[in-house]
Amino acid sequence: MREFIHSFPKQHRYALLGALGLLFVLLLLPSESAEASKDVIHVAADYQELAVGQEYPLPLEIKATSHYSQANTSTKQVRIKSGDSLATIFQRQNVPQKTMLQITRSGKLSQQFTKLIPGKYLTFTFDENNELIELQYATQAVETLVAKRLDDGKFETELEQKETVVTEKYFEGTINSNFWNAGVMAGLNDKLIMNLANIFQWDVDFALDIREGDHFSALVEQIFIDGEFAGYGEILAAEFTNQNDDFSAVRYSDGRYYTPSGDSMQKTFLRAPVSFKYISSSFSNRRYHPVQKRYKAHRGVDYAASTGTPVFAAGDGKVIKSGYDRFNGHHVFVEHGGGITTKYIHFSKRKVRKGAKVKQGQVIGLVGATGLAAGPHLHYEFLVNGVHRNPRTVSLPKANPISKDEKQRFLALAESRMDMLQHNKNLLLAMR
Repeated sequence: MREFIHSFPKQHRYALLGALGLLFVLLLLPSESAEASKDVIHVAADYQELAVGQEYPLPLEIKATSHYSQANTSTKQVRIKSGDSLATIFQRQNVPQKTMLQITRSGKLSQQFTKLIPGKYLTFTFDENNELIELQYATQAVETLVAKRLDDGKFETELEQKETVVTEKYFEGTINSNFWNAGVMAGLNDKLIMNLANIFQWDVDFALDIREGDHFSALVEQIFIDGEFAGYGEILAAEFTNQNDDFSAVRYSDGRYYTPSGDSMQKTFLRAPVSFKYISSSFSNRRYHPVQKRYKAHRGVDYAASTGTPVFAAGDGKVIKSGYDRFNGHHVFVEHGGGITTKYIHFSKRKVRKGAKVKQGQVIGLVGATGLAAGPHLHYEFLVNGVHRNPRTVSLPKANPISKDEKQRFLALAESRMDMLQHNKNLLLAMR
């Protein structure tokens, strides 16, 4: 090669050497297509087949974005105070009244924002410019009123329903000291304990008839809202054994309780029209009167209770007397159908007037010691066709049974719920 180059004249020799040098440099530089080919090979080498349903981590330099990103928003929850209005709350939060008017005029549902309940909450959501974009008002546990700002700046109000799931939970307990403690030990809350007593109140005297060894069981609604436990609902079915007498009750769609055969658990009269501490004097043909200091017939039952304890109408009826005299003190007499009259004596205060119609369970007066009374108590009398009967033992007429049209549907429901009650009872028994 050297001899070949030197065979050229000197001027041509320098030109040829320059051309060869340039060609050598060009051969060393990679082409564009070669670089592209390298990239393709590199990506192909990193490729892996993706499986459906499998999660894969993204490289750190790749950012996932969302149209609903809340990164630039802020939220504030405000508790509604007594006397608050939407206007006063907006003013405290420095939200323009113009925005408030837009919300309250955004449809029929928006009027609920003007009916605020103290103790509940309003939730404000603001954008990066501190402008209100959403207002929430949880009107109920399962409903939230939501006003959202649209792209045109106006608001739209809708009612959002939370997912509610209702299941059943079984409770049972045995009485060792008293019914209340047994209910607490079984896991019942205060409301459920009271409701259970109310179901059987016409058959069981929870103040006097309860004995050690009595037991109960109940099938109760268990409520979940958006997957979270929200509390207990109604008692669906229950059993109570009192002094070896068994009582069963099933709740129907009308909200009332019936025996599994369809008879009403409710009687037309309460056995005792007051929550009392004890019976201070029973029905008797001969009792020593503590004030008059002589023996005489006692034609009613005295229920000792604190002054001011509410007294309820034992049944539906009409007030035929509401007054005061030196023997009875403040007193109320109620006339019911079927020739039955009930009398309530020694009130500290009367709550009804003569001629008023009353419903069973309505408060008609407060326990006191007016008239010839040695201490605060209710003297209660029960008369049938003018003849006094012992309120604690008189046979009380039952309320209407389940209607004929509903009976077959109820019987199927009752059988299902009583089977469920028994099934849970057997499970617990087997676990023991």
